[in-house]
Parts: sequence; C-alpha cells; structure tokens
Amino acid sequence: MGAHHRRHRRTHPTHDDPGQALPLLAGALALVVLLMLGLVALGNTADDRGRAQTAADAAALAGAADGRTAAEAVATANHASLESFRARGSEVEVVVRAGDSRATARARRSW
Repeated sequence: MGAHHRRHRRTHPTHDDPGQALPLLAGALALVVLLMLGLVALGNTADDRGRAQTAADAAALAGAADGRTAAEAVATANHASLESFRARGSEVEVVVRAGDSRATARARRSW
C-alpha cells in the first residue's frame, strides 16, 4: 500500500514559490511603463504644436502691426522662436518653432 499511495499522491504548490508570476508581473510592469512614456511624449508633442500655433498667430498679428522686431518679441514671449518673417504689402507671414513643432501664420494690416 505504501508504493501505491506514493504513486497517486498529488503535490500542492507552496505559497512562497513565485513560479511564473514574477516574470509575468515584471513584463506587465515594463509594458505599463512603456505606455506611460509614450503618452507623455504624445502629450509633449501636442503641447509643442499648440504653443507653436499660438505663438505664430500672435507673432503674425504683431508683425503686421509693428514689423519684424515686434513679431520676434511676441514669439519669444510665447516660449518660441521666429524662424522666418516675410512682409508683402500689408500681409505678413511668419514661421515659428516651439520645441519640435513648427507653425505658420499670416496676418494682414487693415486700416
């Protein structure tokens, strides 16, 4: 009976044996961290785009009213840099960079 009993005995996992749970948990945690980093990067890109467009719009209006110097000052005040300024008659076109994003805007001086 002893040999027969040993053959059918089941073993039960112990609670202190991590088994496959630890590598699975580490993989899931790594995936969550990667997703969070991706979301942060996406948020930063969206922020740069919005900031660049706002700065370009404001710089174009300032440039149409008071010229290139005013456009540069407004772009800088909006945490951006003026990359180009073109004036044609009463119309002004500016290109502004904020972070990794560029934006273009036009404004016309009206009397």
